[in-house]
Amino acid sequence: MTVLDLKTTEQIATRQAFGDEIAELGRNNKNILVVDADIGSSCKTTKFMNEFPKQHINVGIAEQNAAGLAAGLATTGKIPFVSTYAVFGSLRMAEQIRQEICYPNLNVKIACSHGGLTPANDGGSHQAIEDMGVLRTFPNMTVIMSADYHSTRKLVKQAAEIYGPVYLRFTRDTVPVIYNENEEFEIGKAKQLKSGKDVALIANGDTVHLALQAAEILESKGVSVRLLDMHTIKPIDREAVLECVEIGKIVTVEDHNIINGLGSAVSEIVAEQGEGIVRRIGVQDRFGESAPYEKLLELNGITVENIVNMAEEIL
Repeated sequence: MTVLDLKTTEQIATRQAFGDEIAELGRNNKNILVVDADIGSSCKTTKFMNEFPKQHINVGIAEQNAAGLAAGLATTGKIPFVSTYAVFGSLRMAEQIRQEICYPNLNVKIACSHGGLTPANDGGSHQAIEDMGVLRTFPNMTVIMSADYHSTRKLVKQAAEIYGPVYLRFTRDTVPVIYNENEEFEIGKAKQLKSGKDVALIANGDTVHLALQAAEILESKGVSVRLLDMHTIKPIDREAVLECVEIGKIVTVEDHNIINGLGSAVSEIVAEQGEGIVRRIGVQDRFGESAPYEKLLELNGITVENIVNMAEEIL
């Protein structure tokens, strides 16, 4: 049974969860390594570095080198986590990820903070809105964006336990803690938070709490809502999506370009099935800009109000 705390006031960035969990993993497995790109304080790997200096490598501002080094380490049985900002850990490293990590199917984890619009005031150059879409097209790659502190810790631990390339995307800004610390997660298996039958909401990452609020409003209006936290967009939980196709009306919500992200992944399944309606809420195929995080979400319609309106429209 999924345990949610919709009234919580606690907010923690998921990058902090990564920092806490990678340190815990380092205590239990000496093959866990962190390859930093000189921003450990931002990516929350300082705790790991201080506790396990022999398992930590700082390559400086050289993400492409970090990817190649991690690939080499993986061939020796190590489990390297490359840690940097999402815009660099995906786009700047794209060739190395494809050629040196995914093509030989090496056991490298790419753990990136500052995903989506959460870098906010850092501006469009630092807002990774294409990253999950780019990397989900690479064979052998698993792509994950968790919703809160507890789910992030569980999914980082699972990423270390499975073999193969994994991209983990974290938030810079804080997000509400919605799951109980005892809740379990499985890579490739969506979490169903509500089981309604009128409309389906599918969200991931920092938009899950927005979808939860929208679901509460819709239910107060008599609408029965199915809500999925699709933390893994590759491999996506096809069975869970097909169950939403049976409902026939789906709204996806993501902090990512609506092209080639969660909305596209869901739409591919729906189109192949040949039935159902999908409406995609996310970054509207535009670059970000320097503004407060909440303002950037509003500019792109990634709001509770718009989720409710979109669901009511297709109903």
